[in-house]
Amino acid sequence: MHEENKTAANGCGKIRGGAQNGAALLALMEKTGYNMVQQNGQRKFGGPPPGWEGPPPPRGCEVFVGKIPRDMYEDELVPVFERAGKIYELRLMMEFSGKFIGVCVSLDNCRLFIGAIPKDKKKEEILNEMKKVTEGVVDVIVYPNATDKTKNRGFAFVEYESHRAAAMARRRLIPGTFQPWGHTIQVDWADPEKVVDEETMQRVKVLYVRNLMMSTTEDKIKAEFNKFKPGIVERVKKLRDYAFVHFFHREDAVAAMSVMNGKCIDGASIEVTLAKPVNKESSWKQHFNGQISPSSENLLGFPNKEDGTQKSLGKPASLSVRLNGQHSPGSPEVERSTYPFFPGIKLTPVSMYSLKLNHFSSAVMHLDYFCHKNNWAPPEYCLYSTTSQDGKILLVYRVLISSIADDSQSYFMPEKLCTTVEDAKELAAQFTLLHL
Repeated sequence: MHEENKTAANGCGKIRGGAQNGAALLALMEKTGYNMVQQNGQRKFGGPPPGWEGPPPPRGCEVFVGKIPRDMYEDELVPVFERAGKIYELRLMMEFSGKFIGVCVSLDNCRLFIGAIPKDKKKEEILNEMKKVTEGVVDVIVYPNATDKTKNRGFAFVEYESHRAAAMARRRLIPGTFQPWGHTIQVDWADPEKVVDEETMQRVKVLYVRNLMMSTTEDKIKAEFNKFKPGIVERVKKLRDYAFVHFFHREDAVAAMSVMNGKCIDGASIEVTLAKPVNKESSWKQHFNGQISPSSENLLGFPNKEDGTQKSLGKPASLSVRLNGQHSPGSPEVERSTYPFFPGIKLTPVSMYSLKLNHFSSAVMHLDYFCHKNNWAPPEYCLYSTTSQDGKILLVYRVLISSIADDSQSYFMPEKLCTTVEDAKELAAQFTLLHL
C-alpha cells in the first residue's frame, strides 16, 4: 500500500480516537483497491478507481452530501453510497456537525467571481495574477467600465478546468493571504450560466449587444445593424452600455451576429451573442430570493414574453453573489415570521452588513447593502412630484450612486410615477439595482 494512503488512514484514525478506526480504513482500501490522499482540509478516496479507463465522469455526475456526523468516515460512508452505484471519487471534508445528512445534486461550477480588482488592470494582468497562485486557470472574463472603456468594472470571472480546481482556488484565495497589487480581493462562486434548451434557442431572434458607449443611441444601433441588410431590425432596447436588438426573422439575427460581433460603434468594440430567454416570473425574483411582492412587480413593470431576454454574464449572474460572500446557490430564504421574546434571552449587537442577503426583503435595503459591499457611498434619494390629470399627487425618486474609489457618479430614475412615498422609493431602488 502507498505510504500516503497509510498516512491518510492513520491520520483520521487519530482524529476519531483509536487505531481500530484507522485499521478499518486500511481494510477498506485493501478491499476496494482505491487510493486515499489527504490534503488542504479534505481527504480524497478514489478518483479514478482501480481499472478505470477513459476520461472522468462528465459534469452533473456528482452529488453533495452535507451534515455528516463528525465520527463517521469512509469505511462507513462508502458502503452506503455504493448502494446507488459505482463511486468514481469521494472527497470528505473535515468540518461537519452531527445532524441528519442532506443530499442534493452538486453544483458543478467551474467559475469564480473575483471582486475589488483595481479598475486599471487589464485582462492579461488579472489572468497572470490568478495563474500565480491557483492551478487550472482556463480563462478570465473582464468587462470594460460603462463610462470609461480603458478601465474594468472592478470585478472579473475566472474560469477553471474543473469544479475541483475552482473549489481549491476558492479555498486558497478566501483567507486573504493573497493580495494582488496590494488590494484585498473578494472571492465567491459565480452563479452558473442559465442553461436554455437547444429547441428554445433555435427560436431566438434577439441579439444581446454589450460594451456599447453610454452615449450610443438606440437609433444608432438600429442603423448600424440595418447596414448589414436594410430593414431587418424590428426594434432596439438599450440599457446603459448594453442593448437587445430584435429582428423580424431568426436567420437575419444569426447572420447579423456573425457579421457585427467585434465591430466598432462610436469607437467601442462590441460583443454580440444570441440573447437567452428567461421566465419573466422568475428572473427578477431570483435577484431577491423570491421576496418581491406582486405589488412591487406591478410597480416596476415586467416585459412580455417576447421581450423577456437577458444577458448571461454582464455582471455576476445574481445579486446574491456580488453582495454576499457566504451565499450558495439554492440557499433557502429566511422565514418571515415573529417569535416570542422570553426574559433572559441573550442579545448580541450586530451590523446589518454582517447579515446574509436573504435577511433583507426590500429593494431599498438591498441597494444600501449593495453599495456598502462595493465600498460606495450610501445611495442618495431625491424626491420629485407632479400632478396627474385628475389632481392626484404623483411621486418619483432619483437615485444618486457615488463611487468612493474614483469619484464617479451615476443617476437612476424609473419611468413610472407612484402615489405613495414608500412605493416611489422602493421602485427607485429596484430600478437602480437592475441597471447597476
